Amino acid sequence: MSSYGALAGFYDELTSDVPYHRFADFYDLIFKKYGVSPSTVLDLACGTGTLTCLMASRGFEMIGVDASGDMLAIAQEKSCEGVFDTPPMFLCQTMEGLDLFGTVDAAVCSLDGMNYLTPEAVGRVFGRLRLFVAPGGVLIFDVNSPERLRALDGQVFLDEREDVYCVWRAAFDGASQALTYGMDIFSRVRGDLWRRECEEHTEYAHPSEFLTRALRDNGFGDISIFGEFRDEPPMEGEERLFFAARRL
Repeated sequence: MSSYGALAGFYDELTSDVPYHRFADFYDLIFKKYGVSPSTVLDLACGTGTLTCLMASRGFEMIGVDASGDMLAIAQEKSCEGVFDTPPMFLCQTMEGLDLFGTVDAAVCSLDGMNYLTPEAVGRVFGRLRLFVAPGGVLIFDVNSPERLRALDGQVFLDEREDVYCVWRAAFDGASQALTYGMDIFSRVRGDLWRRECEEHTEYAHPSEFLTRALRDNGFGDISIFGEFRDEPPMEGEERLFFAARRL
């Protein structure tokens, strides 16, 4: 079972409550906090490109990178429909295989994209980002906290819309510190005929100390950890943490 294949066509419908404007507003806030005014911004693990296009509409020159060709096909459609000074560019690459044509002024990775990396891959991805974020540039990303991932163990979630029904079951493995969730996606073909497809996703629990050390080991400093959409340290038990760091 692969990730973001069958789900790609329904991703936007099933995630219609994601506050993309709050992400973009928060990034603007952190850019100002770090004293940068980026022109070119990398959106790593951009998915269907909603945030990429939103930031492009705000005047940023955006590069969206994702490993799913299905997700990027939808992102490209959005870019064709939008009105931008500079349309976003989309590249089909893995996070570890990031390879840009030049450097960017800043990079963002939203909606726990970093949780999809194994602990061994985290340093490699930060190393790739060090190559392509210009010195003085800023990296911003968010993660699901380890506590949140552990709390999802054994949970079953349902999401029902008119033409799609999604069931996902979560299981946390303490040995690998990973949450695996299988998804059954039922989509209406026509009338009472439905199609069932399956995907499997895995997210890894990365402690803040581990991420901070990996950033420092790969050329980033001036590291801050924030609460969800707030320019202040996270509160105890907060489920989503935001990291910001400067490329040295």
